[in-house]
Amino acid sequence: MAFDIEMIKKVYENMPSRVDKAREIVGRPLTLTEKTLYNHLWDGMPTQAFGRGVEYVDFAPDRVACQDATAQMALLQFMHAGKPKVAVPTTVHCDHLIQAKVGAEADLKRAKSQSNEVFDFLSSVSNKYGIGFWKPGAGIIHQVVLENYAFPGGMMIGTDSHTVNAGGLGMIAIGVGGADAVDVMSGMAWELKFPKLIGVKLTGKLSGWTAPKDVILKVAGILTVKGGTGAIVEYFGEGATAMSCTGKGTICNMGAEIGATTSTFGYDDSMGRYLRATNRADVADAADKIAPYLTGDPEVYAEPEKYFDQVIEINLSELEPHLNGPFTPDLATPISKMKEAAIKNNWPLQIQVGLIGSCTNSSYEDISRAASLAKQVADKKLKTKAKFAINPGSETIRYTIERDGFIDTFEKIGATVFANACGPCIGMWDREGAEKEERNTIVHSFNRNFSKRADGNPNTLAFVGSPELVTALAIAGDLGFNPLTDTLINEDGEEVRLEEPTGDELPPNGFDVEDPGFQAPAHDGSTVVVSVNPESERLQLLAPFKPWDGQNIVGAKLLIKAFGKCTTDHISMAGPWLRFRGHLDNISNNMLIGAINAFNQKTNSVKNQLTGVYDAVPAVARAYKAAGVPSIVVGDHNYGEGSSREHAAMEPRFLGVEAVLVKSFARIHETNLKKQGLLGLTFANEADYDKIQENDTINFLDLVDFTPGKPLSIEFVHENGSKDVIVANHTYNEGQIGWFIAGSALNLIAADNA
Repeated sequence: MAFDIEMIKKVYENMPSRVDKAREIVGRPLTLTEKTLYNHLWDGMPTQAFGRGVEYVDFAPDRVACQDATAQMALLQFMHAGKPKVAVPTTVHCDHLIQAKVGAEADLKRAKSQSNEVFDFLSSVSNKYGIGFWKPGAGIIHQVVLENYAFPGGMMIGTDSHTVNAGGLGMIAIGVGGADAVDVMSGMAWELKFPKLIGVKLTGKLSGWTAPKDVILKVAGILTVKGGTGAIVEYFGEGATAMSCTGKGTICNMGAEIGATTSTFGYDDSMGRYLRATNRADVADAADKIAPYLTGDPEVYAEPEKYFDQVIEINLSELEPHLNGPFTPDLATPISKMKEAAIKNNWPLQIQVGLIGSCTNSSYEDISRAASLAKQVADKKLKTKAKFAINPGSETIRYTIERDGFIDTFEKIGATVFANACGPCIGMWDREGAEKEERNTIVHSFNRNFSKRADGNPNTLAFVGSPELVTALAIAGDLGFNPLTDTLINEDGEEVRLEEPTGDELPPNGFDVEDPGFQAPAHDGSTVVVSVNPESERLQLLAPFKPWDGQNIVGAKLLIKAFGKCTTDHISMAGPWLRFRGHLDNISNNMLIGAINAFNQKTNSVKNQLTGVYDAVPAVARAYKAAGVPSIVVGDHNYGEGSSREHAAMEPRFLGVEAVLVKSFARIHETNLKKQGLLGLTFANEADYDKIQENDTINFLDLVDFTPGKPLSIEFVHENGSKDVIVANHTYNEGQIGWFIAGSALNLIAADNA
């Protein structure tokens, strides 16, 4: 039986009447996205239609999920909120703090030793506040959620940008910062600007070497990393229904890389099969009874241009396998063009490592298809030219693929099986030789490939592909190898061709596991004591941020003018810094150390205007803070792209940054800045970015009149005494201005519970 089945039944009980009412109010057929959103309005029954991309709306998500790196700060904030128990079903998953180095057993043992303090903290907090706890080694949050908690037509938020993976089971699942999660865990409404809608019509059917991963790689190439911002992507068509549920999850997972709020698919037979295979027949039965409400209306899919803001059509029968990268997940290249592109761009053709698995691609189908290629290595007398590694998505997957012989098949080609954790996908990879920073090429089936993302080496070129393609390329060891047309030379000197991958959508003998790694919370956690050592370098209780004093910010200094792409990896790096995610003071020492200073094109080197000396960004920020001098950050387009990590907002707030002024924001990061009491502003005229000089002093001229819809005027006083007044736009509504006035959204929650 499913977790929280009564909650799911309640969602389904309400859905028909609410959707029917929404359809009446809107006055037209509805998309799946609209049905799910209108069924989750905070006020219950719909009473008005909402403008896409215009109106902020309060929602009531069904559940919350947190991974261990972000859960630390989220739960520290929840403790500050003063609630005795979470208001909605919530889970914590320990998957980010396990570094890949030797292999699963040794790596997990080392992680439990090194991060025992954090794991114990998360376990005790979960036990106290009624939160389900998934132990280290249980699996990656998104795979575990898909296997246990996701359900068609549901709505969830999670403190990780790839929460969107649950869209593969028909959810509206959205990545958020910890402060948003605290709102929902505290029993409050969750606010989201009503999204625009992008429809992706899939015709034809996948076959041969082409996989679901290639769909999102193609879409990323079309929309780019910011093309989905403010929108939900809804997939439909014969190609969608012909695809496996886990394949749909892969597509939704990597939808985070186009900036989309989330992605989703309508309920179909593949979802029903997956629910039943994962011991949730009760959910499938309940979904079957209201199936028409769990997908878009027929009229919508018949004439999508009438109902979506943008429509993309992809013929899966003609789709070619793709590789995306390096350094950005939207640089899409069909495999037939990769050799040409690599030579043109001087990308190293020799592949050093191939990695498969992660939350994106670790389904039974993924692994079985990759194993069918690995088996051909021995059968065709080949040798694998690149190193090869696997990160199973969950203990259920790992146990099942071991039982069915796939791990043995991979080990025979020299593969390393890492722990059921994120590992290299998030930079938790102690890769031998990475410290040499040699230029090299790797291929993986993960979702992100930013500079330094996998191994910390800025010269590692990472290319994203399907598990099948990654396996074939690892066998060949050649980035230019096209398995559809090219041959390999075996040990007998013969030319051989890899046969098309094959595999099963679901395990023929069912899923199996001895210990999934779940810890249920205490029925009454009131007596559970959560202690944090004040001398700890890993955990630190939070102190509230100071409220706004009601005055204009004046005399501020420019901390950094970031040049080009500035993701949350640049603002608050992961990798070795993950160990400080529960300690705001210590983690703040990585603030913006990866951002490029526009004035010297260096990272972590900015001018301290108090001394005239260049120093690390956190050091300069701390110097300004100690002197009582506010500072601001200036950035380029899509600032804050990538992870949902709210540390990228909390660190600037903690170190005295008052405002972030950019050309445009990624959705989650803009919200995170607002939640922490910062000013997230955009240039009314993007060309004004060029007017900002290194030694500027900044004065807000009309912040005292901060109101919704009214731009702010900011004076930049240059070193020579000249001035530029720049107009800055914002998207704050009355409630969000309240967060700024109070010092943070959490301050308001805590005040309400005082």
